[in-house]
Amino acid sequence: MRKVVLQEFISLDGLVAGPNDSVDFIPASTQGDPSFGQEQAALMGTTDTLLLGRVTYGMFAGFWPNVTEGAEKEFADKFNAVPKVVFSKTLERAPWGKWNEGRIVRGSAVDEVARLKRQSGRDMLISGSISLAQSLIEQGLVDDFRLVVCPVTLGRGRPLFRDNAGPIQMQLVNAKALDRGAVSLIYSHRAAAG
Repeated sequence: MRKVVLQEFISLDGLVAGPNDSVDFIPASTQGDPSFGQEQAALMGTTDTLLLGRVTYGMFAGFWPNVTEGAEKEFADKFNAVPKVVFSKTLERAPWGKWNEGRIVRGSAVDEVARLKRQSGRDMLISGSISLAQSLIEQGLVDDFRLVVCPVTLGRGRPLFRDNAGPIQMQLVNAKALDRGAVSLIYSHRAAAG
């Protein structure tokens, strides 16, 4: 069975977006970080599907297809090439620059991800897409949590885990200090880890 891997950038006070859903703290904590870049390129080597909500799709589709040189090019090439599933009730299409379009799913994300998990293949990655992530977390569909803890507090914003999420038992798989002060933590959902 395939795994669902959730990657989120999180502040020291547990927020994945600041006021007005700002994620400006992310590039400030990771941009130009060679160890983070290597980790991300390795992550893409284990991934064959990207799961995105509508808002994150719009941000990513406007950025990653345009990265054609520089330090992020290796990651961008891999990220752009991976098939994408975009969960949206409003989008008609999900173009991705010169790369293949994403497939739109209008129905239940929980049902679709459960179906995809039963198929053969490599890991599915959720990056950002907070509302999608929260709905999958609440249904126990996230197997691995890759949290990049950024050296900042935001004060207010959106938490990763909703107030009613309930307890989740996790097992630490890896912890690594990154070059610019962030820390990469990888946890497996204990039930998923067996």
